Amino acid sequence: MENIENVRHSLSHIMAQAVLSFWPKTKLGMGPAIENGFYYDFQLTKPLEPADLKKIEDKMRELILQDQKFVKKNITKLAAKKIFKDQPYKLELIKELPGKTVSIYTNSPSSAKASEGKGFTDLCKGPHIKSTKEIDPKSFKLTKIAGAYWKGSEKNKMLTRIYGFAFQTEKELQDYVKMQEEAEKRDHRVLGQKLDLFHIDEMVGAGLPLWHPKGAMLWRQIENFWYEQHIQNGYELVKTPHIGNRILWETSGHWGFYNTSMYPPIEVGQTLEEKQKNEKVKESEQFLLKPMNCPFHIQIFKNRPYSYKELPLRWAECGTVYRYEKKGELSGLTRVRGFTQDDAHIICTAEQVEDELKRVIDFILFIYKSFGFGIESVNVYLSVRDPKLKKYAGTDKGWKFTEEILEKVSREKKLNIQKDIGGAVFYGPKLDFKVKDAIGREWQCSTLQFDFNLPERFDMTFINSNGEKEKPYMLHRALFGSFERFIGVLIEHYAGNFPVWLAPVQVAVIPISEKHDNYAGEITKQLKEYNVRVELKNENETLGKKIREAEMQKIPYLLILGDKEIEAKTVSIRERGKGDIGARPVNSFLEKIKQEIISKK
Repeated sequence: MENIENVRHSLSHIMAQAVLSFWPKTKLGMGPAIENGFYYDFQLTKPLEPADLKKIEDKMRELILQDQKFVKKNITKLAAKKIFKDQPYKLELIKELPGKTVSIYTNSPSSAKASEGKGFTDLCKGPHIKSTKEIDPKSFKLTKIAGAYWKGSEKNKMLTRIYGFAFQTEKELQDYVKMQEEAEKRDHRVLGQKLDLFHIDEMVGAGLPLWHPKGAMLWRQIENFWYEQHIQNGYELVKTPHIGNRILWETSGHWGFYNTSMYPPIEVGQTLEEKQKNEKVKESEQFLLKPMNCPFHIQIFKNRPYSYKELPLRWAECGTVYRYEKKGELSGLTRVRGFTQDDAHIICTAEQVEDELKRVIDFILFIYKSFGFGIESVNVYLSVRDPKLKKYAGTDKGWKFTEEILEKVSREKKLNIQKDIGGAVFYGPKLDFKVKDAIGREWQCSTLQFDFNLPERFDMTFINSNGEKEKPYMLHRALFGSFERFIGVLIEHYAGNFPVWLAPVQVAVIPISEKHDNYAGEITKQLKEYNVRVELKNENETLGKKIREAEMQKIPYLLILGDKEIEAKTVSIRERGKGDIGARPVNSFLEKIKQEIISKK
């Protein structure tokens, strides 16, 4: 079945038809197909309960079995207003649509003997399937009820949204439902609390995570690895402020073109006390929280002249940026208001572009492999310009060169690329890397982006081999995307069972009773001397409870210590996922854990 999107869209209409059969006074919003399913927004006369989903689902199957035909018709707006006279949201859409005519779709039973002789008409541009015969009645499932503002605006009324999954076959549906159930178990927001990694506090502010000691330790291991690998790969480190003068953002163009994602200016020409007293600003200075690190890196470049002999420059920074997000759209670590980009900018000559691209691609794939993602499942999306449009910065020559070289290098590296014509932003073509996690979900992480806009706006130049000024090529590059989002992905990828090298606590030392505490203290001290992250669990609790709590924290190794271990100078080892693996001398255990850390297991 190639028309799965049409099936999903048609199911949204069938769902609306079913809802109206139970609650005829329902006001209809919109019902599109979405990834893996569909939804429809309703203004209902009663609150829905989860049990209502089964009732609606059963009704939908009944309607599907009627072999309903979908028929499109173009009608005048006046005629449409008569049809939808009791549907205010449809009337609003009719008014906004261009032209004098609109299209409607009617789905109705093909047989007069059908249990319901009346069909359903909706304002819609389509497309749809021809008949409900094309739908496997067991291939869809209604999944949840949520609130949704009409047209996504908080200024509008809150409607009830019903979501559903839909696939070609019942098996595909079941497989996807199982994956969703597994995803719920891996939800980083839940595991973040259970594993004591982070939380988001309303008093601090929505979208601003607070990292607990274990979460901060996880972050530190990732960041240490990031710095180490960047230095080995020929990058230099830079560091820039969290705020920048309004003039900087006006010059970069962010002030005018990125203002929907930026916070209002901060007045730094007076104190909070002066502001509270409504005192007039003597000398206004407006600064903005940075949404990006790029303009700062450019200003470092412009601080002095550079020769072609000094290029390429590879400048990297773990820089925290701030972007406006609606409160209702925030989600754990994957959608926040303040986040740390693992940012780098490469400034190079045209002759160096190809080698630099290859270096970055190799680096990206190395990073994925290091964090346990299968690089064979990486999908790469090449976004290029639409040749019919004239909205792009830079020259035709520059675009042609960069688009061709991105595709050439991607194919040479045997990347699984998909070309997105028209997908490029106005300032340059790019590669987006998406990686699959342990349960097959695709995550956007790395980006490799050319920029023709900022070098022009900031008049970036270097001195070429002829002693003349020449504009460099500038590459934006992020490997993780952001630390917050990447850590959220890692939590879900591993379901909190981090490999030894990443685990915030690598070993828990558990004395059986109080009389074994001294030996446990000695073992803990010895592990710390070898830089093993260890936790001594000598609480006044039963051994069983201490083991259960350590296992719930998903600690890779538990060392159980009692009389036998003291006498033999050994440790009894419980390995995560394997249970008891026997007793070993401490040095033997240290060698084992050392090898796992080195091999990133």
